Amino acid sequence: MEKIVASLCVFGLGMCFSLLGSISVKLMPRLNIDQGKFGSLISMFMFTCLIASLLMGVVVDKLGYKPVAVFGFIAASACIFVLARAKSYIATILPCLVLGFGAMALNTAGNTLIPHVLFDGQNPAAASNLGNAFFGLGLFLTPLIVSFLFRKVSYEVAISVLAVIVLIPVVFAIFAKYPAIKAGFKISDAVVLLKEPVVLFAALGLFCYISLETSFCNWLPSYSKEVIGKDFPSMDIAVADAASQRMLSVFAVAMMAGRLISSQISAITSYGSWFIAGAALIAALIILAMTQTGAIWTSALAACAGLAFAPCFPTVIGVTFSKHPENFGSVFGMIFAIGLLGAVIVPKAIGNLAKGSTVQKSLKLLLPACVLLIIFALVLGRL
Repeated sequence: MEKIVASLCVFGLGMCFSLLGSISVKLMPRLNIDQGKFGSLISMFMFTCLIASLLMGVVVDKLGYKPVAVFGFIAASACIFVLARAKSYIATILPCLVLGFGAMALNTAGNTLIPHVLFDGQNPAAASNLGNAFFGLGLFLTPLIVSFLFRKVSYEVAISVLAVIVLIPVVFAIFAKYPAIKAGFKISDAVVLLKEPVVLFAALGLFCYISLETSFCNWLPSYSKEVIGKDFPSMDIAVADAASQRMLSVFAVAMMAGRLISSQISAITSYGSWFIAGAALIAALIILAMTQTGAIWTSALAACAGLAFAPCFPTVIGVTFSKHPENFGSVFGMIFAIGLLGAVIVPKAIGNLAKGSTVQKSLKLLLPACVLLIIFALVLGRL
């Protein structure tokens, strides 16, 4: 059952990470906010994730997987339920902040369990790719569900359904049996890990990658609505909203497929840095195309981006685990926290730039992250 819990944790994480992006086309008019303030909500959520990632990594090494997983499902569900009823920008801030703790509990429990319980712990990069296919499933289902429900029920009911879905797996988390874990570090000990080159370059790689993924998860629907409105100005707004939300599902399905394919590559742990660097190069070309093309290409580019992004995060985690398996909860918490700095900064920067321009043109801010990811991945492979 621990395999089910690990998979459901990253599934719940996918729902949390795609939540704001999935509801953005309805949330901004509901709260009467622009792209800048929406970008601020993303940054608040991601900043809390950063703090929580450090704490949850140490907590897993200290208390084990069960309490962290149980807390994650309950906290994430409660925050989504409160968010469903928030009717002002101020009222939305608190659930966005607290959601970071629930999301990082699920993230840490799931992503530190996966290399242990899948493939018998023998191929951590492949295991991480397979397990994180369920992250893609969470990304896929969230916009699909809300796109359907927004046309059938009220905003409050639609978001509350997501809260129920996130809560259900807590039953599995309570009754599962988990691998034994060694006594963990103090936070001060975890910080010292950054002196180790493997941990440092894994953290820098995640800084770049998470900048890319969170930007897509939160801005892809707005980007899609923008280019659809430009190319098809007579399209009904409800139809345009639904089509825009589905672009995130297209991205997520492609990511899920890419991770399933990557999990079948037996050499992915040994040559993981080359897979990451190649994927980052392809991602740069796709992003460049997105800044130039129209609505007719949106689905194809979203799918290509999902495939390109797919192996990056789980392969970084798997390669790091293979080089530094001891106290991996603290290692994972540290590198993910550094990675989340990118999520705090870059999506907000896109929103700020989009206020005086367009989301489409603002995506060019992601190109330097692709270039740096290539460099950091190749260095990580040499360590």
